[in-house]
Amino acid sequence: MNANGRSLQTLVLLCAAISFISSAAAATFPEKTIRVIIPWPPGGSTDIVGRLLAVELTARLKQQVIIDNRAGAGGIVGMQLATAAPPDGYTLMLTSTAYGYLIDKQEAPVDIVKSFAPVALIGLGESALAVHPALPVKSVKELIALARTRPGALNYASSGIGGFPHMNTELLKLKTGVDIVHVPFKGGGPAIADVMAGQTQIYLGTLVTVMPFINGGRLKLLAVGGTKRNSNLPNVPTISETVPGYETYIWWGIFAPPATPPAIIARVHAETINTLDSPAFVKRLDEQGGAPVKMSSAEFGKLMVSETVKWTEVIKAAGIKGE
Repeated sequence: MNANGRSLQTLVLLCAAISFISSAAAATFPEKTIRVIIPWPPGGSTDIVGRLLAVELTARLKQQVIIDNRAGAGGIVGMQLATAAPPDGYTLMLTSTAYGYLIDKQEAPVDIVKSFAPVALIGLGESALAVHPALPVKSVKELIALARTRPGALNYASSGIGGFPHMNTELLKLKTGVDIVHVPFKGGGPAIADVMAGQTQIYLGTLVTVMPFINGGRLKLLAVGGTKRNSNLPNVPTISETVPGYETYIWWGIFAPPATPPAIIARVHAETINTLDSPAFVKRLDEQGGAPVKMSSAEFGKLMVSETVKWTEVIKAAGIKGE
């Protein structure tokens, strides 16, 4: 056998050895605690959904699944930590609709499409437009009218630049031409707290995070962001009833570092899908304003591509810049 032949044989044997080791590791996975990084602070919808899922996966995988909140730089800090972790399935990332890394993208060290392996979509949640109870408006139409008569006088809070509430509100501004001022915070929890305190007046985030405060009378719900009314809130209109073509929703999903063995991804995907069949989990998610959605890992990856295209266009149209 010549040198080229021996080199090829060595490469084939090496690939086979790596495949065998990966298969063996996947066969016994998991053997220890699994860490799920959430690149946002506690209190937001991603944290709420993540903790619900962690309880279910702990029972199904027979190993402790813990949540590790690593906030900062519009999600980039946690994303960097997750993508750099060993690709062994013991460090995963759970995040949601947030595209801070698309802003000034040439400087962003991570990308939801290129830097991760998609594992599983958990579900979709509605967006919701809420305001401080003292704001003298009862509908989207009245809010738009007020904003037009007082340009630059109203503020909206967000979980940070590029976060879901930021993107939602900038899309609303593009479609209505209103001038309301962005006040970014480090997470949805602090943003909502600021609106409830009356420092800012508007929050267009997720139904999952605002409903407890709506029910408690600390926020006022004007509309939801889906294309049709929420069956649990039939008297609450959609934003699109006033602003045609407006639609936003949040997705929640699990990702793994690149090069994670397909068998491990398949295992986590399967147990997540099994969780979505759990009546208790579905009920809790529904109570939070979300709904489970089943997709293959490949389909989830395609969704990430289409979402990236959509929000890149909003960023460009709105002229959004990084901090």
